[in-house]
Amino acid sequence: MERLVRAGVFALCLLPFAWLVYSAAIAGLGPDPGESIMHITGEWALRLLLLSLLVSPLRQWSGWPVVFKLRRMLGLYVFFYACIHLLSFCHFYVGWTGAALIEELAERPYITVGFAAWLLLLPLAVTSTRGMQRRLRRNWRRLHRLVYVVAVLACCHILWQVRSDIGEPLVYILLFTVLLGWRVKRFTARQKN
Repeated sequence: MERLVRAGVFALCLLPFAWLVYSAAIAGLGPDPGESIMHITGEWALRLLLLSLLVSPLRQWSGWPVVFKLRRMLGLYVFFYACIHLLSFCHFYVGWTGAALIEELAERPYITVGFAAWLLLLPLAVTSTRGMQRRLRRNWRRLHRLVYVVAVLACCHILWQVRSDIGEPLVYILLFTVLLGWRVKRFTARQKN
C-alpha cells in the first residue's frame, strides 16, 4: 500500500511537468512561452512547498505514518520546479549573461529574494538523502529548518512581483502563515512542558 501511495504521489507531482512539455511541444504555450514556463513552474514550486509543509500537521491529525515519508519526495519536487523556474528565467530573460543576471538581482528585489530562496533550497536538496541525514545527525534537522525561511522568501517573491491583483499572492501568504503558525504554536507548547 505504501509503495502504491508513493508511486501515485510521484506521478502526480510529475504531471505538471509532463503537461508543460506536452504544451511546449504540441499544444503551445501562448504568445509568451518563456513567461508561461516561468509562471507554471513557479506556481508548482509554491504549491509543492505548501504540501511539504502540510505533511507534519497532516501526520499529526491523521495518524498516517506514510504521509511523513512523502516529505522528502515533495521537497525534491519543490527544488525541481524551482530549478526549472530559475533556468527559464536565465534562458528567456537574461540570455545566460552573467552581467544581466547581476543587474536583475541588484535592481529587482523580487528576483533577489527568489534567487535567495533557490540558494537555500540547494543545500536542502543536496542533504536530503538518508546518508546525509546520518552524517549530519542533529545538524540535519537544524539545516532543514531553512525551509521556513524559504517559505517567507517565496511569499515575498510572489507578492513583490505583482502589479495590481494581489489576490493570489495573499492566498499563498495566508496558507504559509497558517502552516508556519502551527509550527510556532507546537514549538511554544513543547517549551512549556
